[in-house]
Amino acid sequence: MNSTHLLRPHHGSHKTLWFGVLGTIVVIVGSIFLAYAQTQKKEAEKMNPTKSVPSNADLQKQLTKDQYHVTRECGTETPFHNAYWDNHKAGIYVDLITGEPLFSSLDKFDSGTGWPSFTKPISPENVVEKRDSTHGMERTEVKGKMSDSHLGHVFDDGPAPTGERFCVNSAAMRFIPVEKLKEEGYGQYLSLFQPPQGQQQQAQRD
Repeated sequence: MNSTHLLRPHHGSHKTLWFGVLGTIVVIVGSIFLAYAQTQKKEAEKMNPTKSVPSNADLQKQLTKDQYHVTRECGTETPFHNAYWDNHKAGIYVDLITGEPLFSSLDKFDSGTGWPSFTKPISPENVVEKRDSTHGMERTEVKGKMSDSHLGHVFDDGPAPTGERFCVNSAAMRFIPVEKLKEEGYGQYLSLFQPPQGQQQQAQRD
């Protein structure tokens, strides 16, 4: 006589399945948080003026010949033959080595000299002025505070409102356009390029 055996569900298999699903969820969530943390770290590294400055030996390997000559040997690039003398895009210029914000396109003007010229730095505390008596001239050198890089010179023949002309070598800076400020870790500077709230409301009404 054949007897029929009813198959009963094994509760252990259900537990194993749930543990598997739970483990998969934990792995996925962990991966998302890890990816986010890595992204945040990369953005922080793009703009980290407090990070240590590489040695001159390392900079010689990392920078081009012109960049090293300007930043570490107080060199001067060729006028009208450099990256930013005729750059009219909106954005900010940062220290090539440390990423310190130096100048804004809002303060850039055509000085006719062939070098990028600005009426003032974004933050005065990011640049250092130093007496320069080389080449038989009395000038005021401008250097990056954290990087100690030679940027250029400042003169008192600039336009209003400051009357100053910061004449800077392109080779000492990196330009970041407005549309990439947030991506590069400089999102707080977007406000420089946005009209005041009253003007925004007026524009919306118009």
